[in-house]
Amino acid sequence: MTLLLKPITRLSLFQTHFQINNNNNPRARATSVSCSWSHGAHKIVREFDPKIPIEKAITPPSSWYTDPSFYAFELDRVFYRGWQAVGYTEQIQEPRDFFSGRLGNVEFVVCREDNGKIAAFHNVCRHHASLLVSGSGKTSCFTCPYHGWTYGLNGELRKATRISGIEDFSINDFGLVPIKVATWGPFVLLNMDNEILQKDNIDTDNVASEWLGSSSELFSLNGVDTTLTYVCRREYIIECNWKVFCDNYLDGGYHVPFAHKGLASGLSLDSYTTSDDKAFIERSLADSEKVQMEDIRLCEGVQKGIESPAYSTGRYAPNVEKAMHHFHCLLYDNLIN
Repeated sequence: MTLLLKPITRLSLFQTHFQINNNNNPRARATSVSCSWSHGAHKIVREFDPKIPIEKAITPPSSWYTDPSFYAFELDRVFYRGWQAVGYTEQIQEPRDFFSGRLGNVEFVVCREDNGKIAAFHNVCRHHASLLVSGSGKTSCFTCPYHGWTYGLNGELRKATRISGIEDFSINDFGLVPIKVATWGPFVLLNMDNEILQKDNIDTDNVASEWLGSSSELFSLNGVDTTLTYVCRREYIIECNWKVFCDNYLDGGYHVPFAHKGLASGLSLDSYTTSDDKAFIERSLADSEKVQMEDIRLCEGVQKGIESPAYSTGRYAPNVEKAMHHFHCLLYDNLIN
């Protein structure tokens, strides 16, 4: 399941963070803008205090969910650093299989080369920035739908059409921009960090430790890395900040009896099991779809409420929302350090 959680921002707010000047150095402009939103985002981060116990704690302010500079800061500090799960190895089981996706503003494509190696690249043509592929499938090469530039599954530029007369151009310099890729169990992981990109070999144990921390050993002992099977992929576009959806999942089931009455009445943890029965899988997918639609309505309603001037901060229900509070504390640590 892929959740496309739209960052809720406003153009007028974006405009306050960008300035047009006569500086011809794009890197200098980017650095200036980055420093600007970083400073503002740090101030917003500190509006939440993780040291206050949950019984007295105030939730993060609404600006954590609405401010575009804060969202850009999160992308840089959380999603573009470290390993992120983007798919499953069963999606690229055979040579020439590929799947594509988007993480923040990064369009990516993951494929399995003819030699069996898994590779990942920015899904952007080096000519005029067109996206190369969408969805998933099987292909022997990536051909740009815009002007026909063609790339091998190893990212090398094979053909640049109608470039006679071009000067100071080397085909070897215009391959697809690579992204570091690794696998853990059934999961395909990407890492956008430029430092990790320079490393030739990735140690699987280090990947597990960096991605899952101390939980990696626990998951392995319980077979999470060997027993999960890929069934299908579904995409949902949700008009809310990504943290609204996380908060919804981490409220300890607080909302289930009110928002998912069918799920609450039909779920018995004492007899809950999984099997490979196709009928069971189809029923589970149907139930999941119903719950997903209910959660989407909830999250989009919460986002609208967060944007209202009537709301700034809230409180935690200490007995059930410990996981949510822990999530906010972990995010604070990631952003402040």
